[in-house]
Amino acid sequence: MKKEKNASLITFALSWVGKKNKKALDKAAKNCAKSEEMTLRGILEYAKDSEWGKAHHFEEILAAKSAEELFSLWQKNVPLQDYEDLRPYIERHKNGEENVLFPGKPMMYATTSGTTKEPKWIPITHEYYQNIFSKMSKLWLYSFIMHRPKTFWGKCVSIVGKSIEGYAPDGTVCGAVSGVTQRDCPEFIKKLYSAPSEVFAIKDYTARYYALMRSGIEQNVSLLVTANPSTVIELQKNVDAYLDDYIDDIEHGTLSKKMNIEPENRAALEAGYKPNPKRAAELRELKAKYGRLLPKHYWPNLQLLTTWKCGNTRVYMDKFKDFFPENTLHQEFGYFASECRAGLVMNGGDDTVLFPHNHYFEFVAEEEMESPNPKFIQLSQLQKGKRYIVYITTYGGLYRYNMNDLVECSGYYNTIPTIQFVQKVNGIVSMTGEKIHEKQFIDAVTETEKEKGKKLSFFVGFADLQESVYHFYFEFQDQSLGQDFCDEFAKAVDQKLKEENVEYTTKRDSFRVKEPIGHLLVENSFEKYKAAMIAKGARDGQFKMNLLMQDDKRHEYFKELVRR
Repeated sequence: MKKEKNASLITFALSWVGKKNKKALDKAAKNCAKSEEMTLRGILEYAKDSEWGKAHHFEEILAAKSAEELFSLWQKNVPLQDYEDLRPYIERHKNGEENVLFPGKPMMYATTSGTTKEPKWIPITHEYYQNIFSKMSKLWLYSFIMHRPKTFWGKCVSIVGKSIEGYAPDGTVCGAVSGVTQRDCPEFIKKLYSAPSEVFAIKDYTARYYALMRSGIEQNVSLLVTANPSTVIELQKNVDAYLDDYIDDIEHGTLSKKMNIEPENRAALEAGYKPNPKRAAELRELKAKYGRLLPKHYWPNLQLLTTWKCGNTRVYMDKFKDFFPENTLHQEFGYFASECRAGLVMNGGDDTVLFPHNHYFEFVAEEEMESPNPKFIQLSQLQKGKRYIVYITTYGGLYRYNMNDLVECSGYYNTIPTIQFVQKVNGIVSMTGEKIHEKQFIDAVTETEKEKGKKLSFFVGFADLQESVYHFYFEFQDQSLGQDFCDEFAKAVDQKLKEENVEYTTKRDSFRVKEPIGHLLVENSFEKYKAAMIAKGARDGQFKMNLLMQDDKRHEYFKELVRR
């Protein structure tokens, strides 16, 4: 009875703060176009006295008498940006300068992979964190309750990044916004988490998954949160491998010595354990009954699972479609990146409602993506069923920033268009968030050529979504080189990619992306492929191809060009 009372109080508190933020969204949804204008004016006002704002005439843009004039002046005065354009300004912030891209300094940086070896350091300002991340997180939790009222009646298994991963030269912290959000949440929310934050500081991923599930499987879990659905697969693999160890640990209140866990993290985790022979007996009975234990067995009261479901991540849905209780709602995680939390799913399904009162969005239609002078349109102008490239402007110093994302307008939330993520664009391949740029792959192969002293006539890489693995195809000038050398070469390219891309390193180390597979191509492989394509109607003078792709049809052609 006491547990139900506490659950009701927590649900009431989350609903109370969540409803306030839903009212703000619903107000914005009455007139999306007006919300867009007011948000852009707000960002201009906020940053007009910064070095960037002065250089790009923010004050003059603000003087516009109409929305049309505002948007026109904005596009005229502010160039399109990617991270490399902003890097010099961010570096100045990292070294302690204030008022460069925005007033003051960032409160933290979120790190993610970029086109170069140096990762992106995305500034998170106090303004952005307090008014967007913090408020949207409250609404996000409320959205769970809207569709599953008992979401917070049990524990929550939530996979987040480390709140502190390092520091800028001036001492400003860098880390995962998800970790900081969890760290800064109210105490009554922290009590809902199945494991303390120290679990995410464990470096060895097998040990991290073990500690997370050793804690989680002991408890009545009603909510599972992880952006990457591939993580669900890895957690279950850990259960399959170590269930007997979990049960033994739960029975005795211990944490297996088999696991490579840092002493300070082990001590923090072990402090919260007590012998629980009753739960250990329950798990043994379940194992005897079902053999392989799945979440529907050890978490029968699971109300809600939230992961990405759109784009490439759809491939994981079939892999765990029978894992969960029938009543469990699988809700799309939403359009969420290191650069911004752009919107949330409000209908319990897959459609993200973009937040025009928190961000300013611009879009280019898919068919104009390659145009030297594309037409930029507003959020309110999106048409259902059409696809677009996304550009964002935020209170975090990102101005007309290319997200390199292709999205599809899926419907409307009052006047606000909703979207679903389709894929990364502009030479980026990503199976589960690793975001490998074609340039990174080319650089890794080129460096390996120099290191090994063996020249290639041609090479190409393909992402295999079903198996979460990259296939690298190499045609060496020396055709006497065999499969052993090819395997060695592929491993070296893999290592170079780890050095180039922090996200790739994380996904490889956490087993969400497997070790790449190398293949030897026959002589003149590219010429043979090109001839086959021209025979199918491709134009000789316009023939081109990327060297890193997610394209099953092209992949099939290269499978036929492997040396037998």
